[in-house]
Amino acid sequence: MTTYRAETARAALDALSRAGLSWEEFAETALGVLRRAVPFDGACFGTVDPATLMLTSSVKADMENPVEAEFAHHEYVEDDVSLFRDLAMRKVGVSILHEETGGDPRRSSRFRDLFEPKLGVGYELRAVMRSGGQTWGALAFYRGSGRSGFSPAEADFLDGLSDTLAAGIRTGLVAGAACRRDQAPTGPVEVADEDEGPVVLAFDRDNEVCLATPAAEQRIADLGGDVWGELPPPVLGIVAAARALEAGRTGSVPRMRVRSRSGEWLTVRASPLSRRTERGAQVAVTIEKAGTTEVLPLVVAAFGLTPRERDVLEGVLQGVTTAEIAKALHLSPYTVQDHLKVVFEKAGVRSRRELVAKVYFDHYAHRKNSALGPSGRFAHRAGSE
Repeated sequence: MTTYRAETARAALDALSRAGLSWEEFAETALGVLRRAVPFDGACFGTVDPATLMLTSSVKADMENPVEAEFAHHEYVEDDVSLFRDLAMRKVGVSILHEETGGDPRRSSRFRDLFEPKLGVGYELRAVMRSGGQTWGALAFYRGSGRSGFSPAEADFLDGLSDTLAAGIRTGLVAGAACRRDQAPTGPVEVADEDEGPVVLAFDRDNEVCLATPAAEQRIADLGGDVWGELPPPVLGIVAAARALEAGRTGSVPRMRVRSRSGEWLTVRASPLSRRTERGAQVAVTIEKAGTTEVLPLVVAAFGLTPRERDVLEGVLQGVTTAEIAKALHLSPYTVQDHLKVVFEKAGVRSRRELVAKVYFDHYAHRKNSALGPSGRFAHRAGSE
């Protein structure tokens, strides 16, 4: 990696992170830039839920055999070497597998049982993408066994790009509503009606779907998978995390917020089910529309709002007046207006109406023709289905 390549890549990625691209478009373009500075034979660029540090989606380059279920098993259940959640807790969130294992990468189960025999991978370089103290993404580069390994200089280069790449991910996931309108799926995407409640799936001991509620097929399709076939990565990951909980590897019920193909924010949870005479038989997964309190922190992080600006934004989303916001926050109406102007500027809008639309468009994409009620949720129109 020459200095020229590194500096050129940094400049290109900085411009990309501010271009307002969708997450997928940003990832694909960023991988093309990164490849010129840190050559790889395969790569996986993923999003991470900052609250739970779980992988929620991914864009791959030259990975013909993605082996999603096996990857999830090693990442959440079996492996213990430089896991993404562990890197997120380190001061330096980059890891070269050969260095982590003292030159014996087969100490890692993912290398020993997956990378080496099934993918022909000889070397791995991992990094997490952080901004504002939160982890937004994860990146893994791979080289074949016949290539040279990754260098400390290449690891340092990726570490130096952490904030830039996290900004591109964050903007693409949360604040890129306008560009997403032009990138919706070409065919119709049905979405389960929120009034039907959570979608529920049950997985057997082999992690195969054995039971599903009627709306599950629609919801899984909206996540890019098939409930009776190839499941989407977020579901495979959450099932593996539930198995880790069952085995005592983790201590909390796994959950994540994930973006669907139709643009909705969904909350996905999983938990092992217990029987009187048997453990480890089934895992239950629930998928439901994410509530305002779950999505709002992502919006706040994307816009870079201060705590007081967040308070003002919450008032706007609840439909209350400037005077009411001022009274609730013990501020003057003029101060609230000043805060509101800054919120408009950071969000790239000019009015309350545009602000509400920007915040809610992605979250309530399939209800965009309904009226927004004072609670911040869309209400059914009279005579609507």
